[in-house]
Amino acid sequence: MNYALTPAKQAYLDITGSDEKFPVRRIYCIGKNYTAHVIEMGGVVERDPPVIFQKPNDAIVRNGGEIPYPVFTNNLHYEGEMVVALKSGGHHIATKDASSHIFGYAVGLDMTRRDHQANALELGLPWEVTKAFDRSAPVGPVTRVEDCGVLTSGTIRLSVNGKTKQEADMSLMIWKTDEIIAKLSEQYELKAGDIIMTGTPAGVGAVVSGDVIDVHVDGLEDLHVTIGGPAA
Repeated sequence: MNYALTPAKQAYLDITGSDEKFPVRRIYCIGKNYTAHVIEMGGVVERDPPVIFQKPNDAIVRNGGEIPYPVFTNNLHYEGEMVVALKSGGHHIATKDASSHIFGYAVGLDMTRRDHQANALELGLPWEVTKAFDRSAPVGPVTRVEDCGVLTSGTIRLSVNGKTKQEADMSLMIWKTDEIIAKLSEQYELKAGDIIMTGTPAGVGAVVSGDVIDVHVDGLEDLHVTIGGPAA
């Protein structure tokens, strides 16, 4: 029997103030990058190499979208993050050159099946089951670096149903954006279209169907998503 294979629909992000789209190639994520969040998760605060994992690019949910409550979890958590979008890349990028590869920035959410994360961490298992599930990567419109400048500080804030849950300054990141780009390029060939979720502050928590999540980063367009009913 022959099967017709349909190419996957290209994942993309909107670009603030433009009809153009930013096509997403890969989604890199950095874990344990704010001291207070490391502490709340029971970790030891040390400047170890950044924790790196990935999400599939079809996990993207654009601004205003709905996230069906995912299967295989009873404890879905939000993690608000600043996202970096790359216009170019390469191997072994020097920290001093990293910002030259930035196309722009966006606001994102690293949605997490928290009930499976502790077991994965304890047993040294891969993080896919806890991080890389369907529609686990909401990301707002990308603001070009020419319009917002290179972001090294500013408030990141997340609210659920209008109540603030996370708030910190991006200057508190353990690994700064240029350092993250350099570290990633030691292990991967970064390319145009890659986006990087740079880590979340303290205050992560669970959401349920019907909850509305708003994430703000100074200088960027806010992200607004709703948690829907159970995924089919």
